[in-house]
Amino acid sequence: MMGLFSLEELFRCYYDRLVYFAWQFIHDKEAARDIVQEAFINYWKVHERDEPDETRARNFLYLNVKNSCLKYIRHGKVVDKHRSILDPDPAEEACTINKIIRAEVTGEIYRAIETLPESCRRISWMSYLEGMKNQEIANELGISVNTVKTQKQRALHLLRLRLDPEIFSLLLVCFMGDN
Repeated sequence: MMGLFSLEELFRCYYDRLVYFAWQFIHDKEAARDIVQEAFINYWKVHERDEPDETRARNFLYLNVKNSCLKYIRHGKVVDKHRSILDPDPAEEACTINKIIRAEVTGEIYRAIETLPESCRRISWMSYLEGMKNQEIANELGISVNTVKTQKQRALHLLRLRLDPEIFSLLLVCFMGDN
């Protein structure tokens, strides 16, 4: 998957992941979006004439977003309650790596769900990402509970084929819950 990307493809692929990554630091979605947009603008200014290489671009963007988040926090734009949310662990880099991994895994799961057929995608989203129960989904969509269960099984089968085994395992552990 690594290689040359257009700026638009880069934005489409990494915007949501980077917003989630930034949100993990600052817990303010609007500020996270602003920081990510600034990161893309900074990338474009620095690499305006270059054809974007995905690996270098991704590294630049994650580092730029991380530094902007830390600057945002340092300048006191986050209320005191957010300071207590931040992990005061001195091993900040290990914490940052975990946040990058979480953002990447979540991005891969979301991307895989978006490739499912419409009925599977909608039911999977409602169940695994919104936490709705089978009966609630059936009621909202006007279908039987058995149809919901069948579509969820079909979705899991397709996701197993589309995701790396490690990511599929994380999907099962993190998003399945009592559904």
